[in-house]
Amino acid sequence: MLKEFKEFAAKGNMLDMAVGIVIGAAFATIIGSLVNDIIMPPIGMALGGVDFAEFFAVLREGDPAGPYATLEAAKEAGAVTMNWGIFVNSLITFLIVAFALFMVIKGFNKMKREEEEAPEPEAPPEPTAEETLLTEIRDLLKARA
Repeated sequence: MLKEFKEFAAKGNMLDMAVGIVIGAAFATIIGSLVNDIIMPPIGMALGGVDFAEFFAVLREGDPAGPYATLEAAKEAGAVTMNWGIFVNSLITFLIVAFALFMVIKGFNKMKREEEEAPEPEAPPEPTAEETLLTEIRDLLKARA
């Protein structure tokens, strides 16, 4: 098993995978910021100046009992909440990441298809009768020498 792992690592697959994970983590941070800092504020403003991250439902009151002005206040009181606004932000983040990944894969598949459809190089043309005769003469002269 160690030998197989060394072969796997030597092929560069681990390095490719590590690079993909690091880039994916950075991409997730960028998309998270895009959703939370760019997309959601105008949507919240259009809905009357609300912050989606502050949309929650109290499942069980904490001490002191609610209503709670913010999600942070509810958490400090020990209330059990269903944070559906954060879920909406996460859902939008997922959709953006999924769309971006779809576009990357679509482009990759298009390049792959074009590569497969590329015409194969033509075989060299058959030699003419004159060329064949000259080749035979050359071979006979080589055999004599």
